[in-house]
Amino acid sequence: MKIGKYEIKHPIIQGGMGVGISWDQLAGTVSLEGGLGVISGVGTGYYKNKQFAKKLAKNKPVDTVNFYSRDALFEIIKNARKICGDAPLACNVLYASNDYGRIVQDACEAGANIIITGAGIPTNMPSFTKDYPDVALIPIVSSARALKLICRKWKRYNKLPDAVIVEGPLSGGHQGFSYDDCFKEEFQLENIVPPVIEEAKEWGDIPIIAAGGIWDKNDIDKFLAMGCAGVQMATRFIGTFECDADANFKKVLLDSKKEDIVLLKSPVGLPARGVSTNLQKLIANKEAPKIACISNCVAPCNRGVEAKAVGYCIADRLSAAYEGDVQTGLFFTGATGYKIDKIITVKELMEKLTQGE
Repeated sequence: MKIGKYEIKHPIIQGGMGVGISWDQLAGTVSLEGGLGVISGVGTGYYKNKQFAKKLAKNKPVDTVNFYSRDALFEIIKNARKICGDAPLACNVLYASNDYGRIVQDACEAGANIIITGAGIPTNMPSFTKDYPDVALIPIVSSARALKLICRKWKRYNKLPDAVIVEGPLSGGHQGFSYDDCFKEEFQLENIVPPVIEEAKEWGDIPIIAAGGIWDKNDIDKFLAMGCAGVQMATRFIGTFECDADANFKKVLLDSKKEDIVLLKSPVGLPARGVSTNLQKLIANKEAPKIACISNCVAPCNRGVEAKAVGYCIADRLSAAYEGDVQTGLFFTGATGYKIDKIITVKELMEKLTQGE
């Protein structure tokens, strides 16, 4: 799989998962094993017990500059490089993040080869990477229309996407669809990929990568046969020893059943897929932890206004899950998360994905 100037041995991107689910250990090892490892730029202030966050309150990073820590991102990328050497390495930066541009520039400076962005339509993404012409840019879209808009807007920067990830509604975390549309046949991944491939042809030879609900080699082969250059998978990599999540996070998935994985309301204003756990009971009973916007993590939440409307702070609850708090944590997963039945190494998983079970 070729993305910009980079060649990835296997057509597999490990999806970025924040807070702290895909950092140096997971991303570095995936790149070492021939996939594209992706570091999440979300919540880096929580890295290594928050030692890089310069200001804490109630043991939480205060404001954007600490929730997203530049120093921590540099350390994460440096430590991933110790594992994968000069193999291609990516960073996922949410477009909804406050200080989006700063995070992108920091990731480039720290040595990320590829920037991946979803959670919005990143119409100005190239403006933040103009000093780093070798860095490849990959937007995440859910429709051909979104790709057309991005390509039109990027023309002013004399830039086109180096690849495009098409994400269907079976992915973990936030969806690019309304709640009802997530269940409609027309918006399922196999139905939204072909129009995006056709749109990409209008702009040249842009590699298309399918994402959302992909589980095994059969799924990978299916989308390669449709004309995709590769796939992105996130959830299945949670079931690895190298995944940066706490063991309790992995156990939540190991113990989950298909019916436990649902679409949840989110302060970001989009449905988000995760495991229904004790947190959802607390929210329903109005007993969830108190909401006080300390981190100011994502713009759509409007400094806690939306958090109060849905009953929880996403920064606090995702970080609680990363730290293994099963009582109040928010555990994002794709629709296939219940299929994880044991923890294996990334090397074993890559062998399964490339050679079959």
